[in-house]
Amino acid sequence: MLNFLVTFIPRAIMQGIPLLYGSTGEILTEKSGNLNLGIPGIMYMGAISSVIGAFYYETFTPKGGMNPFLGVLIPLVCCLIGSLLTGLLYCFLTVSLRANQNVTGLAITTFGVGFANFFGGSLIKLSNAEVPAIVLGGTSGFIKTTLPFADKTGWFGQVFLSYGFLAYLAIVIALVCSYVLKRTRTGLHLRAVGESPATADAAGINVVKYKYVATCVGSMIAGLGGLYYVLDYSNGIWSHNAFGDRGWLAIALVIFTIWRPSVSILASILFGGLYILYLYIPTGTEMAIKEIYKMFPYVITLLVLIVVSLRKKREDQPPMSLGLPYFREER
Repeated sequence: MLNFLVTFIPRAIMQGIPLLYGSTGEILTEKSGNLNLGIPGIMYMGAISSVIGAFYYETFTPKGGMNPFLGVLIPLVCCLIGSLLTGLLYCFLTVSLRANQNVTGLAITTFGVGFANFFGGSLIKLSNAEVPAIVLGGTSGFIKTTLPFADKTGWFGQVFLSYGFLAYLAIVIALVCSYVLKRTRTGLHLRAVGESPATADAAGINVVKYKYVATCVGSMIAGLGGLYYVLDYSNGIWSHNAFGDRGWLAIALVIFTIWRPSVSILASILFGGLYILYLYIPTGTEMAIKEIYKMFPYVITLLVLIVVSLRKKREDQPPMSLGLPYFREER
């Protein structure tokens, strides 16, 4: 049993880290009243932007001459820029032009996935790879670097210390976001904008500013999930539709955690474990059964949504203005 847990828990954590980035970014966005269903596309944008940066750095750097600092910094900066630009596009359409948030989010997702697959396919052709994939082993090696004493602490090191810095960064970001939302004046203003933008505006809070900043920061956080999955979890391998449906799972995680970033830490590990559970349950060659196991996170999310709706506690509900455009003229 211990051997199973030591093997299963690290994989569940690594599978859950992209979900944690995505859900933390979406929680921050939704607290401002913006429902960003473009999170899956933004995670793809973050992933492909980091892949492009890493690809050209590895291509134009002499073999063996890669600098570890630049090897991490370049894909990280490219990821943040790509995610930020996508978040700004969403804000411009929904906040400035007051477009429908649901439609805009779905359009952003379609655009992000298409953009990533197009440029990913272009890089594959440029690399003249024998298989339809890009392998960025050098960059991945820098990002996956673990603590030097992790291998010397037995099962404890394997379960808690055997991850790259991005895994721990995801936990830190979630805790910081939780603290900001609950304990700071900025968090109070942001929650006020999400609950009643007209009231917040009347109190002198810049509604547009808070919506833009929260959505853009949330997009950059979510984009890091794409970077982590490709350059850490997948060992730097990019292929067509590399990220799968994990962006939607991150949105489901937001509902499951009832808009609490700190709860997302453990919940993301749970979702990550459920997502790969089919690998550890004997199913033979029955692919349909494996797909049913993959449904577990979504089924649990639906159950939580039903329970929360029946309890009708205000603190468990989404922001009141979530998904609604703000017209200052109607205040």
